[in-house]
Amino acid sequence: MTKEPPELPDLAELGFAPADLFLNRELSLLEFNRRVLEQALDESVPLLERLKFLCIASANLDEFFEIRVAGLQQMAELNPLQRGADGMTPAETLAAISRRAHELVDAQYRIFNEVIIPALERERIRFLRRSEWTPEQDAWLKNYFHNELMPVLSPIGLDPAHPFPRILNKSLNFIVQLSGKDAFGRNTGFAIVQAPRALPRLIQIPSEVPGTGPHDFVFLSSVIHAYVDDLFPGMEATGSYQFRLTRNSDLLVDEEEVKDLMEALEGELSQRQWGDIVRLEVAHNCPEHLWQYLMDVAQLQPADVYQVNGPVNLHRLMAIPDLIDRPELKYPPHTPRIPKALAGPDLFAAIRERDQLLHHPYESFMPVVEFLRAAARDPKVLAIKQTLYRTGDKSAVAEALIEAARNGKEVTVVVELRARFDEEANIDLAEQLQEVGAHVVYGVVGYKTHAKMCLVVRREEATTVGGSTLRHYAHLGTGNYHPRTARIYTDYGLFTADPQICKDVHAVFLQLTSLGKVTKLHRLLQSPFTLAKQLQAKIEREIAHAVAGKPARIIAKMNALVEPETILALYRASRAGVKIDLIVRGMCSLRPGVKNLSENIHVRSIIGRFLEHHRCYWFANAGDAELYLSSADWMERNLFRRVEVAFPVLDKKLRERVLEHLHAYLADTAQSWVLQPDGSYQRPSADGSKGVQLRFMEES
Repeated sequence: MTKEPPELPDLAELGFAPADLFLNRELSLLEFNRRVLEQALDESVPLLERLKFLCIASANLDEFFEIRVAGLQQMAELNPLQRGADGMTPAETLAAISRRAHELVDAQYRIFNEVIIPALERERIRFLRRSEWTPEQDAWLKNYFHNELMPVLSPIGLDPAHPFPRILNKSLNFIVQLSGKDAFGRNTGFAIVQAPRALPRLIQIPSEVPGTGPHDFVFLSSVIHAYVDDLFPGMEATGSYQFRLTRNSDLLVDEEEVKDLMEALEGELSQRQWGDIVRLEVAHNCPEHLWQYLMDVAQLQPADVYQVNGPVNLHRLMAIPDLIDRPELKYPPHTPRIPKALAGPDLFAAIRERDQLLHHPYESFMPVVEFLRAAARDPKVLAIKQTLYRTGDKSAVAEALIEAARNGKEVTVVVELRARFDEEANIDLAEQLQEVGAHVVYGVVGYKTHAKMCLVVRREEATTVGGSTLRHYAHLGTGNYHPRTARIYTDYGLFTADPQICKDVHAVFLQLTSLGKVTKLHRLLQSPFTLAKQLQAKIEREIAHAVAGKPARIIAKMNALVEPETILALYRASRAGVKIDLIVRGMCSLRPGVKNLSENIHVRSIIGRFLEHHRCYWFANAGDAELYLSSADWMERNLFRRVEVAFPVLDKKLRERVLEHLHAYLADTAQSWVLQPDGSYQRPSADGSKGVQLRFMEES
């Protein structure tokens, strides 16, 4: 008889306040960005890759302000007293963000100026300052300014007839201080120069110019600063200072009111660049009266102003590695392998024989593409059903679906139009699919379709003589159907012909395309219906096993862990003696290692060459282990506001293989960061072992 688990005391009764239980999610996300930035300091990483990590940290921070800070500012206006799970109000969170973000920005530019630039110079890759230009370079750049830049620049003097112009989100701009009078006798004092996005932010000086090395670059801002006087004939520019505004970039569409979601999104996309301003970045040497003027125009507070010593958009430096042919300064090329079982001419036979698991990017994404191409061309295939969240430009997956529709297959595609920053691309994709006769739906109103599923229906010979039957083949993944990101994101993809899994996948597609009620699923866990409840139930089951003295352990890997009820369940499990190991790449609101709360919970984050992206949930279950792979993180949005699936790995060998991968992550000392109770992360003592990603690359 199974022993009932004891009644664990309410955590509040133990004297824990909200701030003791939960780390702030936004501050945790900034901590993730700090870990990314630290890669720029890691001398074991090739130099140009370190520059890339610096750029990625900058881009991450941009999105953080565009979405997270923008949302908090709205919350602070609409419901200022609302507190998060951590007990903080929006205003308190914004104040803490400002302090951390300023520290992070200062660190970015310090690393750029004091570490990356000198290291690049040692490799004869230089960003030339104006004081370093030779006369010949000065002449070449002045000619470039007059021929390539000046014709597309439109300086705007600020006076009653020329009010402050609208500034595009994250665009490069200059505020220019002037002396003297213009042709009409006006003495406005200030002007704004906007740099069109079509202009390159980096200009490479030809090596033929005397005094120029093989890789000498000048920032666009330096060129404009140098010759800005030429934009104002008869006047003198006494100062020119770059600045950039960041705006709210979240799309607001009332899905309950709109009649056509695609049409509504197309209307919102045109306004994305003009949302409310949330941040001002300005040159570090800009006089106080000028940046305060910009701050007032933008209706910001001093806490929203970031003074930077360098280009205001470090992310634009991402172009540098592609412009420089120096393989020794980059990661060595990695060619994903194709498993032998999936390299043959008949993928359907291989999947019928046994389930097949792909581990990206160590194993190629091509079998997924070939699976769809084979389905598109196979006369036995009757129908293909597919979810698409992000696919990339000129997607081979989309091309296969288009080919299938042209070949007369019944093609149904659930395109998620609201995939953030991919809305326009997904609208274009939906239109292309509709043009060839595919059935395109946009999921369910109010719920993003984030599940990664493909189902192929094929007529095959039955075991009885002369008969035929319909057989289903499914692919389920933890990542997007995006061949390019499959080379840089770690993900799993499962091919299966298991009748119950395929039946469940078919049922989920019926939910997405019809108006039917939720049907019971046999193998899959699905949000917003069963996933959260089943996760809670499986955690409670581990608690019961621990109390009964049976093997009880949880290992879970995901991108984010912030959902309060799930965290509280993990605390209960820890207090009951369940050993819990969590591998959480980004945000984590759980506090590990707290006495009488989470002493049995350990959390680590892996940062490396590839973006850790797969989600895996493993439960010891008293020796009868269960393993689920999923598209879902343990966040409120994934568990309650999205359509997600978690799918079991039924094949014992595949299950053991994934568990070996999880143990490799837990043993890593080269790429891991360990979460501390206070929310900070520490590197473990290095033992000279290889990083887990390098190990997987060598084994693939």
